[in-house]
Amino acid sequence: MSRVGKLPVAITNGVAVSVDGTIIIAKKGNLEKRLETHGRVGINIEEKEVTFSKVAETKEGSAFWGTYRALFSNIMVGLDKGFSKTLEINGVGYRAAIQGDVLTLQLGYSHDIKFDVPEGIEVKVDKNTIVISGSDKQVVGQVAAKIREFRAVEPYKGKGIRYSGEVVLRKAGKSSGKKK
Repeated sequence: MSRVGKLPVAITNGVAVSVDGTIIIAKKGNLEKRLETHGRVGINIEEKEVTFSKVAETKEGSAFWGTYRALFSNIMVGLDKGFSKTLEINGVGYRAAIQGDVLTLQLGYSHDIKFDVPEGIEVKVDKNTIVISGSDKQVVGQVAAKIREFRAVEPYKGKGIRYSGEVVLRKAGKSSGKKK
């Protein structure tokens, strides 16, 4: 039985929630998020909370129950506070700059990398940190992963792009001298 699915999702202030068939719609100002459930879970909207129920008593029914509840909870948090990821750039000559909706990265290649920032995502650059923020958790994580992919941290000198707080195991490298 899903422990996540049982929990109600609180409706935050300023967010209007409605159901249109199998689609849950959450609106805050001009931002609108939709979640298609495909009829896999039941939806009940009360005054200040939304609860989900199983349609079928199967293993898949329990999985969908917890999954859709978690997805809707992420929508509510995204509309209220938003999500952010912080990346750190380490390396001599490695730098980033933002100009409009284009992030320009200099990562030791013979050319600059230009990354078009998707709509709904905000990118800020400060010295050697890149902060990616937005209201959709999946898109924020995907953009951070794509930027990190351009130059992942290498284990010998620790150069590259890493998530803030990420621990990279360092290797010793070559040792010189004769064996005894």
